Amino acid sequence: MDIQSFNDIKELLTALKREDRLFYEMFGKRKSLEFKLSYALELVDFDEARIDYLVKKSVLRENGGLLEIDGLFLEFFEQVLEVNEEINLASIDENIKSIQENIVYFLNENSEHRRHAYLREIKRTFRKIGVVTIRSVIDLRRKVDNTFKNEPNFKNKQLKLKHLDEKRVMVKKLSGQALDLINENQPVFFKTSQDEELKRIITELKLQLNECSHNLIEIEKQIIDYLNQIKHQGLFLEKLRKLKYLKDHFTIEAETDIKQHLAKSNSLIFERRLGEPLNLSLDFILNEERAFASIKKVAKNYKSRTHIVPELAETIATDFLENNVEQEVMINLEEVRNHFLATGDNLFNFIANYNFNKDVGFEERVTVYCQLVSIYDQEFMIANEFENFNGVEYAMVYPK
Repeated sequence: MDIQSFNDIKELLTALKREDRLFYEMFGKRKSLEFKLSYALELVDFDEARIDYLVKKSVLRENGGLLEIDGLFLEFFEQVLEVNEEINLASIDENIKSIQENIVYFLNENSEHRRHAYLREIKRTFRKIGVVTIRSVIDLRRKVDNTFKNEPNFKNKQLKLKHLDEKRVMVKKLSGQALDLINENQPVFFKTSQDEELKRIITELKLQLNECSHNLIEIEKQIIDYLNQIKHQGLFLEKLRKLKYLKDHFTIEAETDIKQHLAKSNSLIFERRLGEPLNLSLDFILNEERAFASIKKVAKNYKSRTHIVPELAETIATDFLENNVEQEVMINLEEVRNHFLATGDNLFNFIANYNFNKDVGFEERVTVYCQLVSIYDQEFMIANEFENFNGVEYAMVYPK
């Protein structure tokens, strides 16, 4: 199958918008082992040509009746939505090198127009370094936490934490290189550029890198603490396995001093005392005079107790027993939607003039407008046009 690229950004956005249901489902199930082509066809109204189009454009990949989002688009979605789990340190290093190269180009250039273009690229890359570094630190902290709490394999948990610590060191190193680039490596450039926006970007970047530095110290402490806990748990489990081995082979008493340790332990003191009732047999109660005497003694004690007679409440008035039904007319959003789809009017004007069979104020009508757009957006055509009425700006919405 020939691989084709999109002709322009408009074609790309149109394709993503048209198949938004499919991408929503596939992105939510991106960690699943499989997404069947048959299920994808249901989401595109069984139009196989729409799937083939996305495969040809390298948005989707198909293999043996299974579909997956292409890695490039998947990475884009995860980066924008801030749900990526991979810590990409290469991008920080690449951005630092890009700045160094563009600074050289800037200093060598005589054309003011081209110098401005290089300066704009430098400022953009400085902003990117700050964002990427902060995201890397946040992802690193989350990854450390998830690894310790959710990784079931003991050895893999320890190895993963060590690898994450290596990435922490790399982030710290790259953050230091970025600070060196600002403070020491390019004094000529910063004196020559004299750009106010660049100065603000550099100040903000220093604050971001300083914050990252403090967070990296906390992450280091956390990793050390987790590794110590794992080591402690590992020693405990190792001892427990040895004891179980000795117990299974009936040599635990001969090869250990477990009896002496158990004799010194007073663990039962901390156990809750359990009450065990003593029930007398029926034969003893029926045939023994002592049991009968005890019953009479208990009964005498109960007779001497003061019995409190509860006061009776007054008769409930008949007025309170009458059935008073309070009715309230509720707005049926589905019914309003059906009426709207049968018209050619815009939604806001339709709601403003709709008869709800009760008194509905302007603010409540605006609320109904927002609810309909939120719930039934797939059935409406939301135009890129806006109107203003009574101080409220609203989008023009029409039936599809």
